[in-house]
Amino acid sequence: MVREQVRSAVPGIPVALLGVAALFFFGWALVHAIRLEHVGWLVTAIVGLVLTIFVLIGLFVVNPNEAKVLQLFGRYVGSVKVAGLRWANPFYSKRRISLRVRNFESSRLKVNDNEGNPIEIAAVVVWRVVETAEACFEVDDYENYVHVQSEAAVRNLATSYPYDAHDDHTMSLRGHTSDVAEHLKREIQDRLAKAGVEVLEARISHLAYAPEIAAAMLQRQQAGAIIAARQRIVEGAVGMVEMALEMLSRKEIIELDEERKAAMVSNLLVVLCGERSTQPIINTGTIYQ
Repeated sequence: MVREQVRSAVPGIPVALLGVAALFFFGWALVHAIRLEHVGWLVTAIVGLVLTIFVLIGLFVVNPNEAKVLQLFGRYVGSVKVAGLRWANPFYSKRRISLRVRNFESSRLKVNDNEGNPIEIAAVVVWRVVETAEACFEVDDYENYVHVQSEAAVRNLATSYPYDAHDDHTMSLRGHTSDVAEHLKREIQDRLAKAGVEVLEARISHLAYAPEIAAAMLQRQQAGAIIAARQRIVEGAVGMVEMALEMLSRKEIIELDEERKAAMVSNLLVVLCGERSTQPIINTGTIYQ
C-alpha cells in the first residue's frame, strides 16, 4: 500500500525571479553574440536560455485545499500541500488532487427492505480526500469509486432494517434516522478507507415505498395510526371513569350498587370513546325505575 509522504517544495517566487533575470541576461547575450558574430557567446547564450526555460518548467501553483502529487518516471516522490508558487524537479510529473469537502447524492435505488417490501432510497454523502497517495494509486478513479461504493452501502443498509417498525424496540429506516445515518456513515467509511477518503456525513435524502405497494402500505399505516389512537382514547377513558367512581365514593355523593356502577361505566365509555356526539336521555324518575 502506498502511503502519503508530505514533501516541502522549494518556494517558487525566488526561482521565478532568478529565471526571469536569467532569460533577460541570456537574451541580451544572444543578441550581442549575433551582432558580433561570436560563435562561443552564441552557443553559450542558447544553452543558457534552454537551461533557464527547463528550470522554469519546474514551477507550479498549489491552490488552498489542494495538493500536487509528484512522480519521477512512475515512482511516487511525495505530495505538496503548502499553498502558493512552488518549484520542484522539472522531471517530476504533477497531478492535482482536490482536498475540498465534496458531496454526492446517490440515485434513487429500488431495493427490498429487511421485511422484503420494495422501497426507494437515496442518500447524500459528504466526503473529502485525506490521503492523496492512496487516492491516486490504490484505486483507479477515486471519485467513481466513492459513487459506486456509496450506492452499494446504501443498498446494504436498506436490506438491514425494515422501512417501518410496529413497536418501539425495533430499529427502522423511518423511525430511527440518526442511528441509521450513523450506521450508513460507518459502512461507507469502511468501504472508502483504502481510497484515502474521509466520510464527514451520510444521511438518507429520499425514502419511500415503491409505487406498486405505496397505496397498500399507506392503508396499513393509517390502520396502525387508528389503532394507536383508539388505544390511547380507551386508556384515557378508563382513567376518567375510574377517577369519577372514586370521587363519587369518596365524597359520598351517591351510593351505587354493582349493577348501577356497570351501567355508569358503560355510559361513560360510550360518551368518551364514541366518534360522534352522544344524545343524553334524561331520567326523571329514580335510578331504579
